[in-house]
Amino acid sequence: MIVTDNVYMLDCTSGSHSYAILGSETVLIDTSFPGKGPAILAELAALGVKPQEIKQILLTHFDVDHIGNAAFLQQATGATVWASAIDIPYILGQKPRPGIKKYIGMMMRVKLPANIQAFPESNRLGEIEVIPTPGHTPGHVCLLYKGVLLAGDLVTTREGRLNPSPDMMTWDKKLVLASIKKVAALSFNWICPAHGMPVERGALLEKFV
Repeated sequence: MIVTDNVYMLDCTSGSHSYAILGSETVLIDTSFPGKGPAILAELAALGVKPQEIKQILLTHFDVDHIGNAAFLQQATGATVWASAIDIPYILGQKPRPGIKKYIGMMMRVKLPANIQAFPESNRLGEIEVIPTPGHTPGHVCLLYKGVLLAGDLVTTREGRLNPSPDMMTWDKKLVLASIKKVAALSFNWICPAHGMPVERGALLEKFV
């Protein structure tokens, strides 16, 4: 699905969406459930993107359905994998995931990427702004690119409505709401969640302010 001229939602990642930014270099946002790596490469190829043209893989947080193909895609493309310094120990299994996610991680084993880089202290990677939005996980981030908020699991959408991440899957509900207020103060036109379809911002964030 085309969101804007440079931002695509990958149809093959239904259930936990990954997005591709086709800017000055190709950037992949999240990697969906394990096993979808070949389909991701095939869909990007249909967009004219060769594996070696994927330079960066940005992970919004440590959940299995976001890191599921990071290792496969890193190996296939040579891309650099980035995540927040807070969430990297959870990705690497150095810290146990909180709550139910501990058991999900035990049941759904994921090959781990090598040499994960922590997002720069400047909170910028080229044209992408990294916005710390803790709550769903301790180190969750959103990514802002040219009027598009790539929201990870901060919010979900359904039938055009916007909701916070579900309580069962949330590390700290109060922090989620604070993070939504934080992004509501920013300027952007589209909200692209992992769960649900991209929506135009409109007045959807007003109820959280």
